[in-house]
Amino acid sequence: MAYAIRQYREGDAGALAEITGAAIHAIGPRAYSRAQVMAWAARHPGAERFVSSATKGALIFIAVDDNDRPVAYALLEPDGHLDMLYCHPDHTRRGLAGQLLAEADLNARRQGISKLYTEASELARPAFQRAGYRVSHRRDFTIEYAGGSVPIHNYAMTKTLD
Repeated sequence: MAYAIRQYREGDAGALAEITGAAIHAIGPRAYSRAQVMAWAARHPGAERFVSSATKGALIFIAVDDNDRPVAYALLEPDGHLDMLYCHPDHTRRGLAGQLLAEADLNARRQGISKLYTEASELARPAFQRAGYRVSHRRDFTIEYAGGSVPIHNYAMTKTLD
């Protein structure tokens, strides 16, 4: 299967929300407990998040399949925050994360952004490291879920653009 990278279009938001949920539920258990996965999934809003982010100037890069169906995406905010990087579980291990991060780098440079930063999950950290991001520290925090506080972690990471 061939993939292409394109920018967000009106009508993509629902598919992106579905990719996020599928990735968290299917891939999340490889590094996080059931409670952590459930809390993580619950804090991600639906399609409205993507519409709002695009309206506020975020660039959303989407990997699409041969039929122009979104299968992975990266969301870059105007300040250099790479807020989301998700791939549908049926399309992992095909280099899409690297392609999306390269596209985000290219566009950030065009906009004069000199530093990118993110909070990468345990699962996404290797993709970011391959793309030149460096871990600045592990972030341990809790997510309020189902009447309790669920401890979880991710990694603060940065990349300086030349």
